[in-house]
Amino acid sequence: MAQANFNDLAAFAAVARERSFTRAAARLGVSQPALSQTIRQLEARLGLRLLTRTTRSVAPTEAGERLLQTVGPRLAEIEAELASLSELRDKPAGTVRITAGEHPALSILQPALKRILPDFPDLRVEIIIDYGLTDIVAAGFDAGVRMGEQVAKDMIAIRIGPPMRMAVVGSPDYFRRMPMPRTPQDLTMHNCINMRLPTYGGLFAWGLEKDGREVNVRVEGQTVFNSLGMRLASALDGLGLSYLPEDQASPYLAEGRLVRVLDDWCPHFPGYHLYYPSRRHISPALAVLVEALRYRGPD
Repeated sequence: MAQANFNDLAAFAAVARERSFTRAAARLGVSQPALSQTIRQLEARLGLRLLTRTTRSVAPTEAGERLLQTVGPRLAEIEAELASLSELRDKPAGTVRITAGEHPALSILQPALKRILPDFPDLRVEIIIDYGLTDIVAAGFDAGVRMGEQVAKDMIAIRIGPPMRMAVVGSPDYFRRMPMPRTPQDLTMHNCINMRLPTYGGLFAWGLEKDGREVNVRVEGQTVFNSLGMRLASALDGLGLSYLPEDQASPYLAEGRLVRVLDDWCPHFPGYHLYYPSRRHISPALAVLVEALRYRGPD
């Protein structure tokens, strides 16, 4: 005897329960003639009549009733398990790998993780601090974080932070030894805490702007770091002037532990974006992060 497939059995169970080919066909989303043909083929393979048909009703035969009692609960179990698998597909679970610079990792990603991870115990997030313009596809990352203007055109970019501003700061102790700079050119006379980023192939130039005039100042000093934390700590220790994201310097400016200079040369510019390949269907886990990170504040 040829083996019946699950579609045949599901079709028979639907007709036997509904006691109607019309209602069963509507439930299964098939035409009534196609459903009738399926039942005839099943009966032919089994060599048994499973349904008694009249012009007014449909009822299982003795063999049909036995088959329904045997396979009906099992089909229900299979349907329930398939539904469970579908829910698992939509459940945020698994690992999301993100590459980001230290500043957005600390100021944007970390607060978001604090909010969402307790609610999603099956979600795991791996954040790799990297200042290079990493190819996230080649490196196996699900997403990356960059300034808006640095995101490649073939990526989907989601804004995750407000406009940014930089701050040139030094400690009161430093300014007791050195005069405050009044122009960007004055920075060349100061001990500046430098930053080396692989993206730029050398020391990072401090980008300043005022009244439409842009100046990239190549500063010099005794220290070079690729760590935001060390640049901040060195400024607090009075080792020189540092060029920091405003939000990182603000608490220390309020406390008087840092002093800001060249404030009018530090305009706002586009903030951070989370990006991922446009051709990729994002996972439920990444979708949760995207919604948690999406910037909804005022410009």
